[in-house]
Amino acid sequence: MKAVGYLQSLPITHPESLVDLELPAPAAGPLDLLVRVAAVSVNPVDTKVRRSRAPQAGQPEVLGWDAVGRVEALGRDVTGFAVGDRVYYAGGINRPGSNAELQLVDHRIAARAPQSLSDAEAAALPLTAITAWELLFDRLGVTEGGGAGQSLLVIGAAGGVGSILVQLARRLTQLRVIGTASRPETQAWVRELGAHAVIDHSQPWRPQLVAAGVPEVEYMASLTHTEQHWDAIIDAAAPQGRVGLIDDLSGPIDVMTLKRKALSLHWEMMFTRPLFGTADIAEQGRLLARVAALVDEGKLRTTVSEQLSPINAANLRRAHELVESGRMRGKIVVSGF
Repeated sequence: MKAVGYLQSLPITHPESLVDLELPAPAAGPLDLLVRVAAVSVNPVDTKVRRSRAPQAGQPEVLGWDAVGRVEALGRDVTGFAVGDRVYYAGGINRPGSNAELQLVDHRIAARAPQSLSDAEAAALPLTAITAWELLFDRLGVTEGGGAGQSLLVIGAAGGVGSILVQLARRLTQLRVIGTASRPETQAWVRELGAHAVIDHSQPWRPQLVAAGVPEVEYMASLTHTEQHWDAIIDAAAPQGRVGLIDDLSGPIDVMTLKRKALSLHWEMMFTRPLFGTADIAEQGRLLARVAALVDEGKLRTTVSEQLSPINAANLRRAHELVESGRMRGKIVVSGF
């Protein structure tokens, strides 16, 4: 089968940072779906793993943690799916990725793709939807339909996770949603997704929050550059508020600054359930099924902002470059082998 991977960790500008490969087709294990991949999207985790994880014993590393495709075969213990089903999923960090014609995925973390979206549009959703949902409802502890009189600040709201989190908070809670974005085009994007207000995270926060009618924030979702914004996060947080993080910190944060306001800190890692085979692993499949229904009901929209085709090393290198630029709005998708 065709695939794209790497044999050594290299800067994305190097022509061998990602290369076209021919690999043996995988065989489904007991809980697996064997999926013929139609479209993938590229996330920051792809670039981080490429830069930091060396392939083992000379075997190529295949990246990719978002996919849409058709089920070609089922493991013996799979329930709820049939050959031919069109599915979407984010996969597992410890298994070969979606940048391949055929991929194995645990059926418990997959769901049928939204019927109203194309393959490319649907491929933009799984990883960011799982991350945003788990962060909002599982980690920060917001309840569906709840949040009246409270606020959520989404730091880095124009990115992939932020683009979904803003929508989920607006559609499924009563929270007042404030996003941060620093450029006119990204600020417009966040407003379009439903944020009640947008502030510029490169400028002092408190005057902007006061102007938006939210002097203190009960829920903080920091999605990028947390260490740079830490002091502003602590200052803006309401006493007994909750702070959720997803990014890999490039510098230290002083957790003792949380104490004075009795703030709680919550990490979200969407790979945790499949990585450890937790008792509630199937929540991710159910979550994606719910997201698909919300999309088909017109309550959520895809966040794809750029599409490339076909799925090959050249286009995936281009996608990695765009993600590494730190200036992406929404998601970039690559489709078709």
